[in-house]
Amino acid sequence: MPRRPAAYPAAYREQIIALVRAGRSPKELAKEFEPSEQTIRNWVFQDSADRGERPEVLTTDERAELQRLRRENRQLKVERDILGKAAAWFARESGTIPPESSSS
Repeated sequence: MPRRPAAYPAAYREQIIALVRAGRSPKELAKEFEPSEQTIRNWVFQDSADRGERPEVLTTDERAELQRLRRENRQLKVERDILGKAAAWFARESGTIPPESSSS
């Protein structure tokens, strides 16, 4: 599933974050610019995590890696299930195990 592009370019977000760090309030910036006050707060919060100011919060890179690993894990589980079914089918076809319908 392709990711949709960010609603605002990274450079724009960085400028808004810089304005907040310079003393402007998210509420004031939300009235002047398009992003909502909460969106601006989220950007500032995540920027703090990326700078290492919030060690309890995942950085953007860590979130991306976690998402990639979860996707990879899902794919590996699907492949494992397919291989298990294929191995069972080949074992039945070669006669090394009895068919499933057998009541032995």
